[in-house]
Amino acid sequence: QVHVVESGGGLVQPGGSLRLSCVASGSIFSIVAMGWYRQAPGKQRDLVALMTSGSTNYADSVKGRFTISRDNAKNTMYLQMNGLKSEDTALYYCNARGKLQGPKSANFDAWGQGTQVTVSS
Repeated sequence: QVHVVESGGGLVQPGGSLRLSCVASGSIFSIVAMGWYRQAPGKQRDLVALMTSGSTNYADSVKGRFTISRDNAKNTMYLQMNGLKSEDTALYYCNARGKLQGPKSANFDAWGQGTQVTVSS
Protein backbone atom coordinates (compact mmCIF):
# COMPACT_ATOMS: atom_id res chain seq x y z
CA GLN A 1 0.00 0.00 0.00
CA VAL A 2 1.34 3.40 -1.02
CA HIS A 3 -0.08 6.72 0.07
CA VAL A 4 0.55 10.00 -1.71
CA VAL A 5 -0.23 13.34 -0.09
CA GLU A 6 0.03 16.75 -1.71
CA SER A 7 0.25 20.11 0.03
CA GLY A 8 1.05 23.73 -0.67
CA GLY A 9 -1.86 24.85 -2.78
CA GLY A 10 -3.71 28.08 -2.22
CA LEU A 11 -4.90 31.38 -3.61
CA VAL A 12 -2.29 33.56 -5.29
CA GLN A 13 -2.39 36.65 -7.46
CA PRO A 14 -1.30 36.54 -11.10
CA GLY A 15 2.47 36.68 -11.31
CA GLY A 16 2.86 35.13 -7.89
CA SER A 17 4.53 31.92 -6.80
CA LEU A 18 3.61 28.74 -4.97
CA ARG A 19 5.54 25.63 -4.02
CA LEU A 20 3.71 22.33 -3.98
CA SER A 21 4.98 19.30 -2.09
CA CYS A 22 4.19 15.62 -2.49
CA VAL A 23 5.16 12.84 -0.12
CA ALA A 24 4.88 9.15 -0.95
CA SER A 25 4.85 6.68 1.91
CA GLY A 26 4.23 3.02 2.53
CA SER A 27 5.83 -0.21 1.42
CA ILE A 28 7.97 1.40 -1.23
CA PHE A 29 11.01 -0.39 -2.58
CA SER A 30 11.75 2.06 -5.34
CA ILE A 31 10.14 4.94 -7.20
CA VAL A 32 10.74 5.06 -10.93
CA ALA A 33 8.71 8.15 -11.69
CA MET A 34 6.94 10.99 -9.94
CA GLY A 35 4.84 13.56 -11.66
CA TRP A 36 2.46 16.45 -11.27
CA TYR A 37 -0.83 16.58 -13.11
CA ARG A 38 -3.63 19.12 -13.02
CA GLN A 39 -7.31 19.19 -13.80
CA ALA A 40 -9.38 22.31 -14.26
CA PRO A 41 -13.19 22.19 -13.94
CA GLY A 42 -14.73 20.56 -16.98
CA LYS A 43 -11.39 19.55 -18.44
CA GLN A 44 -9.30 16.40 -18.53
CA ARG A 45 -6.37 15.73 -16.24
CA ASP A 46 -3.15 16.82 -17.96
CA LEU A 47 0.51 16.26 -17.26
CA VAL A 48 2.33 19.28 -15.83
CA ALA A 49 5.77 17.84 -15.10
CA LEU A 50 7.29 14.38 -14.87
CA MET A 51 10.58 13.26 -13.37
CA THR A 52 12.13 9.85 -13.91
CA SER A 53 15.60 8.61 -13.08
CA GLY A 54 16.81 9.77 -16.45
CA SER A 55 14.75 12.72 -17.51
CA THR A 56 12.48 15.60 -16.66
CA ASN A 57 9.63 16.71 -18.89
CA TYR A 58 7.31 19.70 -18.72
CA ALA A 59 4.12 20.66 -20.45
CA ASP A 60 4.78 23.43 -22.97
CA SER A 61 2.45 25.73 -21.07
CA VAL A 62 4.63 25.69 -17.94
CA LYS A 63 8.15 25.53 -19.38
CA GLY A 64 10.32 28.27 -17.98
CA ARG A 65 7.90 28.97 -15.13
CA PHE A 66 7.59 25.68 -13.20
CA THR A 67 10.41 23.56 -11.81
CA ILE A 68 10.07 20.00 -10.55
CA SER A 69 12.52 18.55 -8.04
CA ARG A 70 12.83 15.48 -5.83
CA ASP A 71 14.36 14.45 -2.54
CA ASN A 72 14.81 10.74 -3.17
CA ALA A 73 15.79 9.99 0.41
CA LYS A 74 12.44 11.31 1.61
CA ASN A 75 10.31 10.10 -1.33
CA THR A 76 9.28 13.71 -1.70
CA MET A 77 8.70 15.79 -4.80
CA TYR A 78 8.25 19.50 -5.21
CA LEU A 79 6.81 21.80 -7.85
CA GLN A 80 8.02 25.38 -7.75
CA MET A 81 5.55 27.50 -9.67
CA ASN A 82 6.54 31.03 -10.64
CA GLY A 83 4.82 33.57 -12.83
CA LEU A 84 1.44 32.02 -12.17
CA LYS A 85 -1.38 32.78 -14.57
CA SER A 86 -5.13 32.47 -14.25
CA GLU A 87 -5.02 29.51 -16.62
CA ASP A 88 -2.89 27.65 -14.08
CA THR A 89 -5.92 27.44 -11.81
CA ALA A 90 -6.67 23.76 -11.25
CA LEU A 91 -6.59 20.87 -8.84
CA TYR A 92 -3.01 19.61 -8.83
CA TYR A 93 -2.40 15.90 -8.36
CA CYS A 94 0.77 14.02 -7.54
CA ASN A 95 1.46 10.59 -9.01
CA ALA A 96 4.12 8.12 -7.97
CA ARG A 97 5.00 4.88 -9.76
CA GLY A 98 7.47 2.22 -8.75
CA LYS A 99 7.90 -1.12 -7.05
CA LEU A 100 6.70 -2.36 -3.68
CA GLN A 101 8.76 -4.11 -1.06
CA GLY A 102 8.47 -7.85 -0.91
CA PRO A 103 9.54 -10.93 -2.85
CA LYS A 104 7.24 -10.23 -5.81
CA SER A 105 8.35 -6.60 -6.26
CA ALA A 106 4.88 -5.72 -7.47
CA ASN A 107 4.37 -2.45 -9.28
CA PHE A 108 2.41 0.42 -7.78
CA ASP A 109 0.78 3.47 -9.33
CA ALA A 110 -0.52 5.84 -6.65
CA TRP A 111 -2.37 9.15 -6.78
CA GLY A 112 -2.96 11.76 -4.14
CA GLN A 113 -6.22 13.57 -3.45
CA GLY A 114 -5.01 16.80 -5.00
CA THR A 115 -4.29 20.31 -3.82
CA GLN A 116 -6.16 23.32 -5.19
CA VAL A 117 -4.27 26.14 -6.85
CA THR A 118 -6.28 29.26 -7.63
CA VAL A 119 -4.72 32.20 -9.44
CA SER A 120 -6.89 35.28 -9.21
CA SER A 121 -6.68 38.95 -8.42
